[in-house]
Amino acid sequence: MVTDKKQIKLDYKQSIKPMGIFKIRNLVNGKLFIGGTFNLDVAYNKHKFQLNLGSHKNKDLQKEWQEHGQENFTYEVLEVLEQDDNIYRDYNDELKVLEECWLEKLQPFGDQGYNKPPRK
Repeated sequence: MVTDKKQIKLDYKQSIKPMGIFKIRNLVNGKLFIGGTFNLDVAYNKHKFQLNLGSHKNKDLQKEWQEHGQENFTYEVLEVLEQDDNIYRDYNDELKVLEECWLEKLQPFGDQGYNKPPRK
């Protein structure tokens, strides 16, 4: 069975997952972890799963998650990246720039957060 272009476009629109920037905040000390993702709906569950398993790639966040417990962390979407109808468009660059803007704005480095400062 061959589907037409309109059906393919409709199917794509219905399957679009919101992508953008999120933060995980430590409620005990206010530290932040900023991240970009192609699927905001599953980002926190993915990080939470890794943190609860003890296998998160950010060792500082992992350590404090284990010390303070999941209940002392929150997840918030900071910005959703707008998507267009082009099903073949690559959003890597836009997502990276957006994440860099939020990192610059919130400065979640050192005592302020869990992200690594940008290299200069």
